[in-house]
Amino acid sequence: MNDIRRTILWVIFGFAMVMLWDKWQVYNGHKPTFGLARPEASSSAPAVPAAPASSVPTGSSPSASSVPGAAAPAGTTVPGASPAAAIPRERITVSTDVLRLTFDTEGASVIRSEFLKLKDLAHKDENFVLLDESAGRMYVAQSGLIGGSFPTHKTPMSFSGERTLKEGANELVLKFESADVGGVKLVKTYTLKRGAYDISVKQEVVNTGSTTVSPQLYLQLVRDGNKPAGESSFYSTFTGPAVYTEVKKYQKIEFKDIDKEKADFEKQATNGYVAMVQHYFASAWILPDGVKRDLFARKIDGNLYAVGMITPLDNLAPGTSKAVETRFYVGPQEEKRLEAIEPGLELVKDYGWLTILAKPLYWLLDKLHGFIGNWGWSIVALVFLLKIAFYWLNAKAYASMAKMKAINPKITEMRERLKDNPQQMQQEMMRIYREEKVNPMGGCFPIVVQIPVFIALYWVLLSSVEMRNAPWVLWIHDLSAPDPYFIMPLMMTLTTLLQTALNPAPPDPMQAKLMWFMPLAFSVMFFFFPAGLVLYWITNNVLSIAQQWIINTRMGVPPQFNLPKFR
Repeated sequence: MNDIRRTILWVIFGFAMVMLWDKWQVYNGHKPTFGLARPEASSSAPAVPAAPASSVPTGSSPSASSVPGAAAPAGTTVPGASPAAAIPRERITVSTDVLRLTFDTEGASVIRSEFLKLKDLAHKDENFVLLDESAGRMYVAQSGLIGGSFPTHKTPMSFSGERTLKEGANELVLKFESADVGGVKLVKTYTLKRGAYDISVKQEVVNTGSTTVSPQLYLQLVRDGNKPAGESSFYSTFTGPAVYTEVKKYQKIEFKDIDKEKADFEKQATNGYVAMVQHYFASAWILPDGVKRDLFARKIDGNLYAVGMITPLDNLAPGTSKAVETRFYVGPQEEKRLEAIEPGLELVKDYGWLTILAKPLYWLLDKLHGFIGNWGWSIVALVFLLKIAFYWLNAKAYASMAKMKAINPKITEMRERLKDNPQQMQQEMMRIYREEKVNPMGGCFPIVVQIPVFIALYWVLLSSVEMRNAPWVLWIHDLSAPDPYFIMPLMMTLTTLLQTALNPAPPDPMQAKLMWFMPLAFSVMFFFFPAGLVLYWITNNVLSIAQQWIINTRMGVPPQFNLPKFR
């Protein structure tokens, strides 16, 4: 029988490679190999409280489909547009110290967001743009009223307020007001704060007519289904809608599931938010806790998708008004900032099933950065601390490897002698293990225990926006981008091969060849991985080699380089 310990390790390594392949399949739009199928939902759009028949086509039921689409052809009449409105349509650009936003006075929608302190990775001299309404891009934030011929995100609105946050001021207030539409006026007041990416949006509904009305407020994010520009082909991150509620927590919604009307998420809640998520950045609409809302995710037209909330307003008598305080976030996935804005909002920074491990690792990494001041050296320090924490586990693993290396000549001789008698070979091998007091599983378990921690650290480094444009040393100016000269991936490959050479060579020739092929294949992918991830892996390799060298020497098993034999 082959070396059980090494076989199990290769199974684990092979499983990791299969999981990477699975992620690649998902990235390219195929079904996950191991993912659980989502239960089918009856509809991707929830039913909402009944609205006046005038707002719903004859024969249909009120639902999220009552929310107008993202855009309408020029010159057409759309619901909510006042025929008598003479308000000119224009784009209003406003700026704070961190944000430059562009609003369309048609509905007071946010149609562009530029981050003044975050650069675009592809064009280092330009600021990063998230929301955008242009020829090749559609990603906007909209709100309005349904339940009648009321103001929507297509209704002309007049603007008042300053356009730039003044020196010494902490707030910038913008006001958009519609004309009377169907006896209702909608006033949106945006309050932007210094240093903040979250915006207070007061939605005030005024009944200017002579009859009682029952409007419903909708908040939605509309985005095309394309992957973000510059997305890596070698690792996949989630892009698409997400919903958070207290009951079901964070729920991601795939665009393809919306297409198939199989999106599974909570449809009604009294808390939480809706969001559009992509690597490093997110946008979200938030309603106050306790406010009833219906959640929806739907395909609008072509390649456009919407996620949003609809909340019913009380009956409004003539001359009365109702204000709903909402919040809108558009910015980077900075964990501490998101936690302070809304419970659960930090989950848009998605660590997957290892969140319980990843969050403490990020906390420790952030603390180290606060002390060191450099994200690259903080990664090195974090891996060093993890190695200390797992020192005794690693010591047992390497000690077991050293014992296996010491008896390897005896095993090799026995295998050659009994190669024609597999059953006796197995019995003899067990006898040798027993007499030498060697547990072939002894080097496996300590390593298996650590695997989830290091996978969690992988996701921390991949997901943290703090790595964007963060320099380390010399030529590494951006830890979120691949090494431009491939020096670090080469170093990682060399350290991986060195670590392989220090391990005892398997008696089986095929296993011996695989021991060298698999690390090489694995290392190739890292030529296209972010420098921060490669730095973490190099640090881990170097510390592992040092520990293995010391333990082997102490046990009287001099370190030897077992070079491959491909003949």
